[in-house]
This record gives sequence, structure tokens and C-alpha cells, in this order.
Amino acid sequence: MGRDRATGYQGMSAMKGKVLLVDDDPDLLRLLSIRLQSAQYEVATAGSGEQALASFAVVNPDVVITDLRMGGMDGLRLFEQLHANHPLLPVIILTAHGSIPDAVDATKRGVFSYLTKPFESQTLLEQVEAAMSVSGGSDGSRDDEWRTHIITRNAQMNEVMSRARMVADSEASVFIHGESGTGKELLAQAVHNASRRADGPFVAVNCGAIPEALLESELFGHRKGAFTGATKDYEGLIKSADGGTLFLDEVGDMPMSLQVKLLRVLQERQVRPVGDTRPIAVDVRVLSATHRDLREEMAAGRFREDLYYRLNVVSLELPSLSERREDIPLLVNHFAQRLAEQYDKRVTGFANDAMQRLVSAPWPGNIRQLYNLVEQTVILTTTPIISDNLVQRALSDEPSDLPAFAEARRDFEREYLVKLLQITGGNVSQAARLAKRNRTEFYKLLNRHELNPGMFKQAQT
Repeated sequence: MGRDRATGYQGMSAMKGKVLLVDDDPDLLRLLSIRLQSAQYEVATAGSGEQALASFAVVNPDVVITDLRMGGMDGLRLFEQLHANHPLLPVIILTAHGSIPDAVDATKRGVFSYLTKPFESQTLLEQVEAAMSVSGGSDGSRDDEWRTHIITRNAQMNEVMSRARMVADSEASVFIHGESGTGKELLAQAVHNASRRADGPFVAVNCGAIPEALLESELFGHRKGAFTGATKDYEGLIKSADGGTLFLDEVGDMPMSLQVKLLRVLQERQVRPVGDTRPIAVDVRVLSATHRDLREEMAAGRFREDLYYRLNVVSLELPSLSERREDIPLLVNHFAQRLAEQYDKRVTGFANDAMQRLVSAPWPGNIRQLYNLVEQTVILTTTPIISDNLVQRALSDEPSDLPAFAEARRDFEREYLVKLLQITGGNVSQAARLAKRNRTEFYKLLNRHELNPGMFKQAQT
């Protein structure tokens, strides 16, 4: 093991990540270094905030641990300096009991967490491990690649992730419960990544976004000539997930007739395309999700009880964003950095009062709504620091679930065409007359929305 005299860097082989310790108490620095090195972390030390900044580029830490009260630059000022250029870097603050209010306020600004002196070694190591999982800083010795897109320091969310990791190695069907926008597809992807099927395909299907008349063919496939317009074989989404994982989002929107066919796939591990008399073997693991209460749906006769228990072997419950508010600064900074690169904007973060407003907002649309707001503010900001005024205006805009005009028009047009084809049984001439459009124009509309009239003829037989 060697030491760099300028930075206090200490290196060991097979390390789990790099930690920069900052404190003007040399005894505490030495003690914390020993604790972290014994847990297989690389450690660099700095005796002041100024020295930490000077050595940062050399050390390139994954996590920074700093005392709050120091001579010269204090811990909070050091965090602000680091955060301006490295908004995703987790910073843990050490504080005396009398400074707890300042430390709590710091977490609202984006500090990862704080520890009150004296603290147990195990508590320190747990906080560092959690911070490492957020920063993604490791040499690969930690098994966290599977969850790399899920950013959290929330205890409830970490419990969900632990449960997801345990069930991933099995072949059990997993049902993900959660409000719209909580990240159900991301969790399903993480389960797939951690499973033995990780090298196979991950196919996500939103059952509520595909018109009922087309859903059967999309899921189960069809044979050439099965209906008018079926000019070639189509294997379907279930078969395309063979050897991997099929994620059925909004499965509660699936019509009863298709629920029976899905149940048969789960029971027999076979799929029968539309127009085929022979089933095809499939090796697929099914994960599913919905924002609906399926017990209410079953009681109302809209969802099969036997299918529910086939899908719900293991249940995972995602908390709403309002239940994990400590994650908001992490998510906001992550989204801002990614969006700033996408839009080629120089954005270093959010003003303190802007971040506090974001932390305390209600977020009925959960993470999806938060992402949309960050995207709006990144696009509109004219300064590197996004102001509270800009955040306040974005929060007071129309509800996040109100679609844009172009999106609403497209959805209406598609639903209108589907309804016409349902009424006429796929007769294009008759549907075009009802719409007061000529056949050529009507066919162009159908092609734009990828609607096949033959599916509606087949649906009426």
C-alpha cells in the first residue's frame, strides 16, 4: 500500500470505490481512513475544504465525506463548489449534535446524507455503500450494474430493490404495483438485468396503448393470410421475448378474451398465432404491472382471478415520489445533467430555494412529472443555475397529464379511425363514406396510424 503525500491518497488492490475524506481533525481523518480501508474502499484525505478542491481532479472520488464545521471553507461551502461541477457526486456531511438543523437543511440542497457524531462504524459503512450505489463508482466488484438506472437513497425503495434482487434469480412471475409515473418499467428492466435471462431480450408492451382489435395479433402473432392485409407471418411480441423477459404494462387494460389466451401461454408455455392451428413453444418469463386495483377489477368481473394469481406470484410495491422526497435532489440533478447534454445547455444545478420548492411539491405524476418539469426548466433557463422563479412557473402550468395539442389530436384521430373500422367491420369504403373522405385519403390515414382493416374483419368473425 502506498501514500501520496500531497493528497493523503492511500491505495489498495481490489477496492470497491474511492472515498475522499475532508476534516481539519487529523485524528478523526486517521480513524475514518482505517475504518473505510478495512471495508475495502480506497481512501484519500484532505485537511481542509481548499485542499479537497485542489486534490479533487487527482483523486477523482466516487463519494466525498466532509465535516460540516471547519476552519476556512466549511463543509457546506465545499459541497456547493463540488456540486456546481459534479451535480451527481454524493456528499456525506459529518456534524455535531448542535448543528443538526444545518445538516438537515443541507440535504434539501442535494447533500446525500449526514451523520451525527459520534456514530457507529456500521452506520458509516452503510451510508457509504448507499452513496456508492448512487454514484455508480466502482471497479465492478459490487453487484449493482443491474440497478444502474434506479437512483435512490430511500429506505423503502432500497427494500424494494433488495426484494427485486432476491426474486430476480428465480423464474417466478412478478407483479409490480405502483402509481403512474413511479418507474414500473425501469424496475422490470432491473429484474431482467439481474436474472439469468439478462442476455436475452427484454420486451415491454403497454397493453393500454394498443387498440383492442390489434392487441391479439401484436401479442400472439399471426400467419400469412389469416386475415385481409396479413401479407406475411408475424411472430408477435410474446415470441420475440423468447429466451428473455416479457413485461406487460397496464395488464389490467387487457380484454377478457385475451386474458384467457395469456393464461394458456403461462400454463402451457406455448403460443398460438392468429390463423395457425399449431401452438409454438416459448420460453419466456412474464413480469406485469398496472396502476389499477386488480382486486376491484376481479370483483367487478373485468379481470380473471386465475390469471391474477398466475401473474402475482411475487409482488413488488413501488412507493410514490411523495414517499421518497429525499430522492428528489438526486433525481433532479441526474435529469438536469442528462438533459443539459441533450440540449447542449450549460446547466450546473438548481438554486437552493428552487430545490426546496421541488422537494416540497406534491408530484401527483411522480417521477414522470418531475422529469418533464426538469426538462422544461433546462430548456427555458438562460443561466447555469435554474432559478426558483422558473421552477415556480413550471409548477403552476397546466397539469402534467394534459397532453400537448398534437398528441391529443393524434390520439383522437387514431381512436376515431378504430371506431369507424369497428362499426363497419373493416369495410374501408363504408368507413371512408362515414368519415366523408375518399378511399385514397382514408387509406393514407390508416397507414399513418398503422391500422390494418383486415384485423377488424377478423375480429367480427
